[in-house]
Amino acid sequence: MPPPLALPLDPGLHQALADLADAVGRTPEDIALDAVRTCLREEEARVRVAAERLAGAHADLLRRLGE
Repeated sequence: MPPPLALPLDPGLHQALADLADAVGRTPEDIALDAVRTCLREEEARVRVAAERLAGAHADLLRRLGE
Protein backbone atom coordinates (compact mmCIF):
# COMPACT_ATOMS: atom_id res chain seq x y z
CA MET A 1 0.00 0.00 0.00
CA PRO A 2 1.37 3.45 -0.89
CA PRO A 3 2.23 5.83 1.93
CA PRO A 4 -0.47 8.29 3.01
CA LEU A 5 -0.78 11.48 1.01
CA ALA A 6 -0.16 14.68 2.93
CA LEU A 7 -2.13 17.71 1.77
CA PRO A 8 -0.75 21.09 2.81
CA LEU A 9 -3.94 22.99 3.64
CA ASP A 10 -3.90 26.60 4.67
CA PRO A 11 -5.41 27.21 8.11
CA GLY A 12 -8.73 28.48 6.75
CA LEU A 13 -9.24 25.49 4.48
CA HIS A 14 -8.17 23.11 7.25
CA GLN A 15 -10.69 24.68 9.61
CA ALA A 16 -13.47 24.56 7.01
CA LEU A 17 -12.76 20.88 6.41
CA ALA A 18 -12.77 20.15 10.15
CA ASP A 19 -16.01 22.10 10.61
CA LEU A 20 -17.74 20.28 7.75
CA ALA A 21 -16.57 16.90 9.01
CA ASP A 22 -17.83 17.71 12.49
CA ALA A 23 -21.18 18.92 11.13
CA VAL A 24 -21.80 15.73 9.17
CA GLY A 25 -20.28 13.31 11.68
CA ARG A 26 -17.40 12.14 9.51
CA THR A 27 -13.65 12.46 9.63
CA PRO A 28 -11.85 15.18 7.68
CA GLU A 29 -9.97 12.39 5.88
CA ASP A 30 -13.22 10.82 4.67
CA ILE A 31 -14.51 14.17 3.43
CA ALA A 32 -11.23 14.85 1.59
CA LEU A 33 -11.16 11.35 0.09
CA ASP A 34 -14.70 11.77 -1.24
CA ALA A 35 -13.73 15.14 -2.73
CA VAL A 36 -10.70 13.62 -4.48
CA ARG A 37 -12.80 10.75 -5.85
CA THR A 38 -15.42 13.17 -7.16
CA CYS A 39 -12.78 15.38 -8.76
CA LEU A 40 -11.12 12.39 -10.44
CA ARG A 41 -14.42 11.10 -11.85
CA GLU A 42 -15.29 14.54 -13.24
CA GLU A 43 -11.85 15.08 -14.77
CA GLU A 44 -11.78 11.57 -16.26
CA ALA A 45 -15.18 12.22 -17.86
CA ARG A 46 -13.96 15.56 -19.31
CA VAL A 47 -10.82 13.94 -20.71
CA ARG A 48 -12.83 11.04 -22.17
CA VAL A 49 -15.22 13.45 -23.93
CA ALA A 50 -12.31 15.46 -25.33
CA ALA A 51 -10.50 12.31 -26.51
CA GLU A 52 -13.65 10.99 -28.19
CA ARG A 53 -14.21 14.36 -29.88
CA LEU A 54 -10.63 14.43 -31.16
CA ALA A 55 -10.79 10.80 -32.30
CA GLY A 56 -13.98 11.54 -34.20
CA ALA A 57 -12.59 14.68 -35.78
CA HIS A 58 -9.45 12.86 -36.91
CA ALA A 59 -10.89 9.40 -37.55
CA ASP A 60 -9.73 9.29 -41.17
CA LEU A 61 -6.16 10.20 -40.23
CA LEU A 62 -6.11 7.68 -37.38
CA ARG A 63 -7.42 4.99 -39.73
CA ARG A 64 -4.70 5.76 -42.28
CA LEU A 65 -1.99 5.71 -39.64
CA GLY A 66 -3.19 2.32 -38.48
CA GLU A 67 -2.83 0.79 -41.94
